[in-house]
Amino acid sequence: MKSTLSRPIQLTTADLTGRVGQQLGLSDWRVIEQADANAFGVTTHDQQWIHTDPARAATGPFGRTIAHGYLTLSLATSLVDEVFTVTDALMVVNYGVDRVRFPAPLPVGAKVRAQVSLAALRNFSGGVQATLHLEYQVAGQDKPCCVADVLLRYYTASELARA
Repeated sequence: MKSTLSRPIQLTTADLTGRVGQQLGLSDWRVIEQADANAFGVTTHDQQWIHTDPARAATGPFGRTIAHGYLTLSLATSLVDEVFTVTDALMVVNYGVDRVRFPAPLPVGAKVRAQVSLAALRNFSGGVQATLHLEYQVAGQDKPCCVADVLLRYYTASELARA
């Protein structure tokens, strides 16, 4: 789904220093379809009925199928890319995830987006490591479906050239 807003914002690794502790923005809304949950279930061998069987899930605890928590979490990179890009980074690497919680379900067919904040930034040989706090909001729900601190490493061209 292409953004209709003036995003992603363009930042350099130097710009990130002044943004620590700030919200960087919101991604676009997107819908997780049943086909997405089914494909994720096949790929990960997690075909539990609450994710992949709409008929059975209709009588289950959520009243319909819900997205896998890890499917939701796996959207991090694409949702962050909708919010901002680091223009002097030659390469971006997913370095890890710190605290992750799934406080509420993400119903299949619901709209979800991420609020992205820059929680921390640290230099390393080759670039900067950003800790991005993501809160996945679900349209019509008070509680987020996922809250995670995602670690991304932004490698700068000048540092990679010397490596």
